[in-house]
Amino acid sequence: MTYESLPVYSPSQINAIVRQILTEALPERLIVRGEIRDWKLHHSGHCYFLLKDQQAVLPAVMWANNFRTVRFRPADGMAVLATGYLDVYVAGGRYQLIVERLEPEGTGALQLAFQQMVAKLKAEGLFDPAKKRPLPRYPMRIGIVTSPSGAALHDICEGIQGRWPVARLLFFPVPVQGEGAAEQIARTIRWINQNKDRFALDLLIVGRGGGSLEDLWTFNEEVLARAIYDSQIPIISAVGHEIDVTVADLVADARASTPAKAGVVAVPDVREVLDQIGHYCSRLTNQMVSRLELAKAQFAAASASEVFTRPLTMIRSREQQIDELSVHLVDTLRSRVRRTVQVLDHYQVFVSRIEPHRLIGRCALAVSEARARASAAIASILAASRCQVEALAGRIQALDPRAVLARGYSITRNAGTGRIIRSIKDVELKDTILTELAGANIIESQVTAKYNQIRSVHGSDKQQGTG
Repeated sequence: MTYESLPVYSPSQINAIVRQILTEALPERLIVRGEIRDWKLHHSGHCYFLLKDQQAVLPAVMWANNFRTVRFRPADGMAVLATGYLDVYVAGGRYQLIVERLEPEGTGALQLAFQQMVAKLKAEGLFDPAKKRPLPRYPMRIGIVTSPSGAALHDICEGIQGRWPVARLLFFPVPVQGEGAAEQIARTIRWINQNKDRFALDLLIVGRGGGSLEDLWTFNEEVLARAIYDSQIPIISAVGHEIDVTVADLVADARASTPAKAGVVAVPDVREVLDQIGHYCSRLTNQMVSRLELAKAQFAAASASEVFTRPLTMIRSREQQIDELSVHLVDTLRSRVRRTVQVLDHYQVFVSRIEPHRLIGRCALAVSEARARASAAIASILAASRCQVEALAGRIQALDPRAVLARGYSITRNAGTGRIIRSIKDVELKDTILTELAGANIIESQVTAKYNQIRSVHGSDKQQGTG
């Protein structure tokens, strides 16, 4: 056999043949146990991952329509059982497991999903007891959110009416199982809260009867848990049997283990309330009787007192006290007046002993002498000051430049500048000059010429000038 006789295939043909062989050799459906690796959730909703054991890995893919049925959230490292079939991705030349069903190994898928949801909401604080709303003690209007066809409605109503028949019940029918039930219940709770003024509900009960974990799964959905948490009306969750615990039970403000016991949680027992009212009435009656007896005794004691038996006695006693106080006041005033007169007499004797008229005469003489001495001293000071002033006036007059004017001198000023002319440089031709004479007389003239007379060494005169 030569190489030339060998058949020739394209890659797509080879992949198609392998696909056919795998399809014929393997069962139509199989379960693969492995550990998830490289988990990727595409924005299209398809999931791509690897299933790994100690020796090998197997590529796997789960389409979006199948992944929507998975209740838990797969993650790397999780041991799972993947149900599906092997197929070949012809374009990529690799085989892969097409997963139709995925569940955790060991723990059921719903149980794992429940645990994951509880862990997530607990971390966000939705189960915090401090955030739960207190239930009203005596609710008068109660809303019930459940299925109209289930036994839960009958059990809840019977439990409430048997304990608290005065309550008015409002029923809001919803589906409690199946696709979209959680969303419908959540929308109803939000709608009731939006119309809370219209319904005026004191309390809201959400519940259903017993069933499997899958039947009760509606009450484990996140959308319903958040609607219960956001409600402004207190909510009691009454779901399933005694042993069933749902996410709604953990988020609600209170939990009833069964719908039949919702009434025990929601309302008081009217018989207990009536007994308590009777007890309060008995206590109130006893207290009123005791207080009335005490008041009677106090009234009898007051009536027997002197105020009521002899009312004028106290008045006369007070009048007598007033009389005594009046006498005491008069005596006190008289005593103080006598002491004051005695003090004045004492001071009068003291004053008379010092002979004030003679003291006044001596003081008047001393004042006259002091006045005479002061007048003489002032006259002497004035005479001395007058001499000093006259001397200073003479000196000032001698220093006055105008004093020499009487002896034939004069003062010449430049009329334009107001300055005294000391040199021919202080005036110009045609300047107006003012000559001040004795007696405040002034001569006004004009400069027609300027010259300087210089005497020579030999005694001859030489005139120099301008103009």
